[in-house]
Amino acid sequence: MSIIAWLILGLIAGFIASKLYAGNGQGVVLDIVLGIVGAFVGGFLFSTFGAAPVTGLNIYSMIVAIVGAIVVLWIYHAVAGRRAM
Repeated sequence: MSIIAWLILGLIAGFIASKLYAGNGQGVVLDIVLGIVGAFVGGFLFSTFGAAPVTGLNIYSMIVAIVGAIVVLWIYHAVAGRRAM
């Protein structure tokens, strides 16, 4: 996949995951970064359990990236929440 495709996938996945997880976005840049990292994490998790990882810019890859982004958001909030205390 090209860099542009990763950015588009990351933006969409990060935005959707932040809406599903926290109800509000973290900001455009952080949503993109968490979405791209989430695509890698989702691909790793899915391939670990025997499913296909991110395969391109399609619906399946979007679901993989959103699942990964939710995991990354959960970790992000756990770490950021710990620092706020």
